[in-house]
Amino acid sequence: MGNFRFYRRMRIFPGLSVNVSKSGPSLTLGMRGAHMTIGSRGIRKTVGIPGTGIYYTSQNGYHSGVHTAHVENPLSDQQQAAAHGCGTLIAAAIIIGVVLVIGIAIGQALGP
Repeated sequence: MGNFRFYRRMRIFPGLSVNVSKSGPSLTLGMRGAHMTIGSRGIRKTVGIPGTGIYYTSQNGYHSGVHTAHVENPLSDQQQAAAHGCGTLIAAAIIIGVVLVIGIAIGQALGP
């Protein structure tokens, strides 16, 4: 037996979109390769190399999956905090870079 799925993305402008699905609305900031999604399940940050299928994602908040994750050798709280902080900084830096590039491109397109 199958499941009914619904998903719709509405682009507000480059780098910002509103996603509507059966589980509720969310807001996505960023572009292909680096984005952050804020929704009912918390905040998800994703950084990847477009076209390769290689990416890193982390999620904070409701249903982050931490309570069900199985790890053979668990990391200490300090190691987890350091890894999460590093991932957050990388995601933020890439998103800021993408937004700056878009701003520069729009500024040049409008011209003096």
